[in-house]
Parts: sequence; structure tokens; C-alpha cells
Amino acid sequence: MIKWAKNLFLSENITPKKKAKIIKNIEKKNLLLEVYCITFASNPENLFDIMNANEFLFPYYSRKEIQILGIALSKKEAFELVKDMLEEIYRETGGFQVREYFKET
Repeated sequence: MIKWAKNLFLSENITPKKKAKIIKNIEKKNLLLEVYCITFASNPENLFDIMNANEFLFPYYSRKEIQILGIALSKKEAFELVKDMLEEIYRETGGFQVREYFKET
């Protein structure tokens, strides 16, 4: 099951119209080219996972609860977005408590 963060981070090139289309396609399990999602890390020792949106097509992910925190249109943009997210989280919390930050927003 996919959940969306209330404060969803987007890479620069994603317009509100593109955002709505991407979300709809991910929820309908449509194939998407070059869309990457930032989620909570599957390993609690890490902060984030960067996943190609097409990974959500696998049955494994339909049994998992996944919260999408950010969307980017390329892998390079995904890395930039993670950097921006970490900078904001650090500025707001004084640390890297990612899960706590998204619980509050």
C-alpha cells in the first residue's frame, strides 16, 4: 500500500499537473519512465531509499506499506532532491531525524 507524505518534495521540473499525473500513474500501477521516488529507508540504519517508480509494479510492494516522501524525474534529480530534503530537515530539527520530521508534517 502506498501512502503519500503531506509535505511531498518534488524535483524542480515537476509541475502541479505532472505531479498529479505521476501520482495517478503510480497508484494505477502504470509503467513510468525515469520517475524516481524517495521513501523511508527499508533499513532503519539508513535515511532514505531512492527507487524507480516501476519497482512498485512488483507484487512484493503491494504487500508492503510504503510512504513516498519525494518524486524526481531522473536519478540525478533524485539525488539532488535528497540533498535538499536533508538540508531542510537539518535546518528544521537540528539533526537528521527523518522519520520524526515527516510525522510532524
